[in-house]
Amino acid sequence: MKKLTIGTRGSDLALWQANHIKDELALIGIEAEIKIIKTQGDKILNLRLDKLEGKGFFTKELEEELLGGTIDLAVHCLKDLPTTHPAGLTIAAIPPREEATEYLLILKDCVDVSQKLSLKKGAMVGTSSNRRKAQLLGLRSDLEIEDLRGNVPTRIQKLRDEDYDAIMLAKAGIKRLGLDVSEFHVEELEPTEFVPAPAQGALAIQIRENDTELFNALQKLHDPATAEEVGVERKVLNIFEGGCHMPLGCYCKKEDGAFEVWTSKAETAEDFPERLFLRAETTEGLAEKIVAKFSKERKKPAKVFISREIGEHSYFRKALENNNIEIEGRSLIRTFPIVTVLDQFILKNIDWIFFSSRNSVEYFFNLKPQLPKKTQFGVVGRGSEDALRKFGHFADFVGTSGDITEVADDFAKLVSGKNVLFPRAQDSLQSIQKSLPADAKIIDLPIYETVIEEDIDQSYADVLIFTSPSNVDAYFADNLLEPGQQVIAIGNSTGKKFDEMGVTYALPYSPDEIGLAEAVFGIEIK
Repeated sequence: MKKLTIGTRGSDLALWQANHIKDELALIGIEAEIKIIKTQGDKILNLRLDKLEGKGFFTKELEEELLGGTIDLAVHCLKDLPTTHPAGLTIAAIPPREEATEYLLILKDCVDVSQKLSLKKGAMVGTSSNRRKAQLLGLRSDLEIEDLRGNVPTRIQKLRDEDYDAIMLAKAGIKRLGLDVSEFHVEELEPTEFVPAPAQGALAIQIRENDTELFNALQKLHDPATAEEVGVERKVLNIFEGGCHMPLGCYCKKEDGAFEVWTSKAETAEDFPERLFLRAETTEGLAEKIVAKFSKERKKPAKVFISREIGEHSYFRKALENNNIEIEGRSLIRTFPIVTVLDQFILKNIDWIFFSSRNSVEYFFNLKPQLPKKTQFGVVGRGSEDALRKFGHFADFVGTSGDITEVADDFAKLVSGKNVLFPRAQDSLQSIQKSLPADAKIIDLPIYETVIEEDIDQSYADVLIFTSPSNVDAYFADNLLEPGQQVIAIGNSTGKKFDEMGVTYALPYSPDEIGLAEAVFGIEIK
């Protein structure tokens, strides 16, 4: 095969990507050179992307040169590539994807651990992405979002110059460029928490459709698994007829043979984003099903009951009120401390403390523990993580799945030979403890008890959400499910109660307010 010409933009990241593909081609015996091409998105830096006309701000000029025959292939960030191709071009290969995680880089004097995202109140965050803006304001309505353009090093320099308190960037770009961001506080936001752009972290190699020889050669660089996952994300984008400016996030991953998809969509960057999580055995019809869930005509619950008090400014309340759904929030249990003075000596050699609920965090820190500096914290999920933040501590381990078995297995990998303290409810099932390695020393600390309320009133809401097994016991001691009522259970142990009762229920992917909002939004009301 002749020496190929690779077309690319001239930014540091684009050049890294082009050189990476050039190196990959060399490994399969194909020689290539690089040609830098300026795009509209590179030339106009004083406008937000949603103010530029048309689509393909970073790709159109590359595609024109490809069609004109001056280059043989173009290397793109797949998220920048419109979902419809110019006639005569095709994506020949999608290499394995880099992480789709987002980085929030924060100036260290603007960090407030007690707040969601670790940002001080009213912080100014730099981003020109409507998707990021909508999700940031959904999580923290007090933030100021300001435009931020330029390549990755330029954006980081603007933060260094204190033009912003924080900026948001894709982890993939920072990782590919090998940039040192240790001078900032780095908040890493997983794709299941902060939904990335469709195909974020993936590259695309675009060629002329009639170049069959090159297409066949490039299959050695193609990763079918990545292509299948990003194919779902880009199809969702295509059906919504969105471009770079649409406040749409979509992330798909294949797990245990099933496709799991998270979608976040807002009407504008200022609107509260809707969140949806779906699991399916096949990608056939999956994108269409996701888009249909966002239809304005779709019937949604009129009222939702949850066995927990819901704060006025909580994410869950905002998500439901955004859909005109009434909330009936009331706890069916009461909790009481059973330890009022903590023996500080037991904390002397603790390596890890694991919290399996918000209550265990609050009751433990109300005892004013004096902890060794080396102490690390594990939490069952993001709800417990938020509770821990309020006491000024980061979680070193956060369970990222609603499946307690998976959380236990992941945590067990970290604590071999360690001393692990478990502040807990007296009637806790102790699922995490049972999965720890034999050489981990467990220090058990029951610190509160739960008491079930009596004579609990029936709820006639369309959806009933139960936050613990105790709440299930309390409610169904006096009440039955009404015809048509649907159930959501937080966590496997709550779900097992319904298994025993023969009741069908939905299980949120994550047992926190975002996961709950996703679960309610996904409910089908007949």
